[in-house]
Amino acid sequence: MNQRIILGTLTGLGIFIFTASAGQAVPMSSEHSNSTTQFRRIEQPLGLKAIVTLGGLGLIGLELWWFLFSQPTTKKAESDQGIQSLNISVDGGYEPALIVVKSGQLVRLNFFRKDTNSCLGKVLFPDFQIAQDLPLNQVTTIEFTPNKPGKYPFTCGMSMFRGEVEVQA
Repeated sequence: MNQRIILGTLTGLGIFIFTASAGQAVPMSSEHSNSTTQFRRIEQPLGLKAIVTLGGLGLIGLELWWFLFSQPTTKKAESDQGIQSLNISVDGGYEPALIVVKSGQLVRLNFFRKDTNSCLGKVLFPDFQIAQDLPLNQVTTIEFTPNKPGKYPFTCGMSMFRGEVEVQA
């Protein structure tokens, strides 16, 4: 995504919020009340409005960075006697989330699930037709042999958490 578009959108949102908060209070009528009351406007200092707006924009920027621009941790599988192995921690996601392996060799991934989230109780490798339960606080080993270079995703049972196996020639 273009940084100018994001910055322009955030700036426009900030201006909109600032102008909307500077508007007049709208009177509210009540069907059950004989007297009509009007809300009393409470003036807030301009500096406070600016701080709240900048804080909100900062949080929006942090979320955009987290979901769109942050890079997953990458780790290359260690090869021993023709078996490429790697330990993966399952705690709020997969760590590492990007695994680099060589094609044509057996891959052994050892998943250790620490997170009690039920979504992380299963891992799916659709390209290798693997669906494996991950018991809590236990190591679960998954083995497969990738024959073609490429990127092969893996997800939790609900596809909320993702990882990827990058197979190199």
